[in-house]
Amino acid sequence: MRVLVIGAGALGGYYGASLVRAGADVTFLVRSARAEQLRRDGLRVKSPHGDFAVQPKILLANELNDPFDVVLVGVKAYSLDDAMSQFAPAVGANTMILPILNGLKHIDALTARFGAEHVLGGLANVSAGLDADGRVVQFMANQTIVFGEVKGSLSERVLALENLLRVPGIDVRASDVIMQDMWEKFVQLSTLAGITCLMRASIGDILTVPNGERAIFRLFAEHCAVATASGFEPRAPFIEFDRKLFTTANSPLKASMLRDIERGSTTEAEHILGDMANRARALDIETPVLDLARAHVAAYEVGRQKPAN
Repeated sequence: MRVLVIGAGALGGYYGASLVRAGADVTFLVRSARAEQLRRDGLRVKSPHGDFAVQPKILLANELNDPFDVVLVGVKAYSLDDAMSQFAPAVGANTMILPILNGLKHIDALTARFGAEHVLGGLANVSAGLDADGRVVQFMANQTIVFGEVKGSLSERVLALENLLRVPGIDVRASDVIMQDMWEKFVQLSTLAGITCLMRASIGDILTVPNGERAIFRLFAEHCAVATASGFEPRAPFIEFDRKLFTTANSPLKASMLRDIERGSTTEAEHILGDMANRARALDIETPVLDLARAHVAAYEVGRQKPAN
């Protein structure tokens, strides 16, 4: 399969580089500045599993003319509209679009633009970012992609894609209940982003303060209530996993949204916290901790856009 990876940031860069290293036919659609950097330095990955670098194939948007078999979309949510316009020429009659963005809103946007038959559900569990030199840095050892047909089933194309993605550096699983998986990831991410941004601290630090653990699980319960009312009640193994995740002493875990705040960058707050809050309102579910976290990050965004004195 010919794979087009949209962007070469944390997600696309990590998974795309892993595929290139394994010999897959992968091309990266990037902007001109990133293209220059990749041509000069290669695509470099720093990982707990071992550092590596590849020399990737690169295209700019005006050079994209032919359809690809797979389009892997891992951009930030606020960049999706521009990205869809740029990669549209790559979507042919049989193209699979595999989004590994955070949240759920992007499924509707991709389906409206390209048709449901092209869009898979997907999620990524990897803690990574770009450093000042443009290297992809994997902070923790997790590196999972889960994907499947939005309506459920293990189709032939999904199984073929699972086989393609089964390479060193990627733990892959095809799912026949991908929307359940995505909702559980949405609950987990919204909790992690909401509490670490609200507290401006890691999970380990939050656990050391009075009522810190209680605040984490009040927010977690709000999100579980929204998922359940939406028809995707979190399963017992997920609840158990997240209870361990959010009670690990000295955990350095923090959301990428908080890392964005620490850098003074744009966040995905409305795509994640805002969307969860809007779903809660539509279902008449009270979410006071979520509402406070959403307001906190929204206030940061307002301040970020003001000119410096």
